[in-house]
Amino acid sequence: MTDKLQEILDSIGGVIWGPFVLIPLLFLTGLYLTFRLGGIQFLRLGAALNLGLLRRKDPGASGDITQFQALTTALAATVGTGNIVGVATAIGIGGPGALFWMWITGLLGMASKYTEAFLGVRYRQADAKGDRNGGPQYYLEKGIKGPVGKILAWSFTVFAVFACFGIGNLTQSNAIAANVENSFNVPVWVTGVILTVLALVVLVGGIKSIGRVTSGLVPVMIVFYVVAALYILAMNVGDIPAALGTIFSDAFTGTAAAGGFTGSVFIIAVQYGFARGIFSNESGMGSAAIAAAAAQTSHPVRQGLVSMTQTFIDTIIVVTMTGLVIVTTGAYKLIDGETNEQLSAALMTGEAFSQGLPGEWGHWVVTIGLVLFAFSTILGWSYYGERNIVRIFGRSVAIPFRVVFALVVFIGATTQLEIAWSFSDMMNGLMAIPNLIGLLILSGLVARETRAYLKFDPKLRATPEEIERALASEPGYQQWRAREAELDRASGREPQRPATSTISVPTDE
Repeated sequence: MTDKLQEILDSIGGVIWGPFVLIPLLFLTGLYLTFRLGGIQFLRLGAALNLGLLRRKDPGASGDITQFQALTTALAATVGTGNIVGVATAIGIGGPGALFWMWITGLLGMASKYTEAFLGVRYRQADAKGDRNGGPQYYLEKGIKGPVGKILAWSFTVFAVFACFGIGNLTQSNAIAANVENSFNVPVWVTGVILTVLALVVLVGGIKSIGRVTSGLVPVMIVFYVVAALYILAMNVGDIPAALGTIFSDAFTGTAAAGGFTGSVFIIAVQYGFARGIFSNESGMGSAAIAAAAAQTSHPVRQGLVSMTQTFIDTIIVVTMTGLVIVTTGAYKLIDGETNEQLSAALMTGEAFSQGLPGEWGHWVVTIGLVLFAFSTILGWSYYGERNIVRIFGRSVAIPFRVVFALVVFIGATTQLEIAWSFSDMMNGLMAIPNLIGLLILSGLVARETRAYLKFDPKLRATPEEIERALASEPGYQQWRAREAELDRASGREPQRPATSTISVPTDE
């Protein structure tokens, strides 16, 4: 029965991630948005990093958490097993060239991530408690009028609820338990209990609790992992040019990781590069827009740019570190002595770091990094799943969902889940399809309002009062400000700034 289910999931995933559905849709959407937004990910990256990582806050803005906390929540959800195991899987199956296609998903995906985060803030709502809610489940319906918007929004909502248990729970907890057992001989049930308790403690406090934890945990875990990788690359600096040459040439020649050449490996490299790329950075999936919608920001453009940096950090920095370590050390060519086959993805990254670091430090770094990455992903995706299930059933299900989600962590940690990756890939793809279609439809609005804002504040330094004066004649901004004022009143807070127009804003019960 399990084998049959695995076969079905693989077949569906093969179609979704094949050369005729999601790969061209991801690529063309990212490319189209890059041109439509004037290469925003390249021209505004510096200002976005400065606002998100250094200044961290947008004083005088409405929202539930700071911009930095929204960024780290999104990073928590994306920097997970995909950055360690997912990279190794892509290289192991598609060869070193798969890393190139992961970079492409990152660079083009930054434009997609900006667009969805912008829309998440632009169309955010307030629930019965007054908390900000947003994401594709809202902006697809509010921004695209008629049945098309409703179908896209509700398709995303349903797929996101299922996906949160795959990409955001089962695969993460399973990877943690397996690696902790291999490295420290801790029984998987013990790890499962600890993870479940920790998840419950954090999740019960909602987005504010998650934001506080991720804002402290995420920077530490990324710096810890990247520093270890940089040490290895420094020790193998002479091999980096050859490794880069291999990555770029194999991206187009189709040389298999385990040796040999097949014409189909080129397609496999692209397929796994895109699949693991989006698994890692989630650009185009719409998930990060849910965290962005809770942020305190004085304009959707500002939070969109801050959210965009998440893809840069995830893929261009963390994924690159893992991929270069694997290729420079040659770990992707090694054979498992027990099976006489290529190393599995779980072993490949650990072996690469072990070759580059003294003693057992390599396996410890990978294990500790994976534990931190995966646990933070569980926290982030719990919020994503909660916001979508609340969209379906109302706020009353929020607390029960958090409890159930935490209990599923134990199941994932203690059960062999070979089909979890296939299930996650399928759900990721199904989430992305309605969102990407929506991004294309709404791209005109995003481009128009983005140009209006960046024309007077390209360095993202304007105060709320300056924004108000500069955009006094911009109907999109004034509509958003009026809506923000209504949301503040609905939550029992005084509006941060007087709005210049008034609109009726419903709350989601």
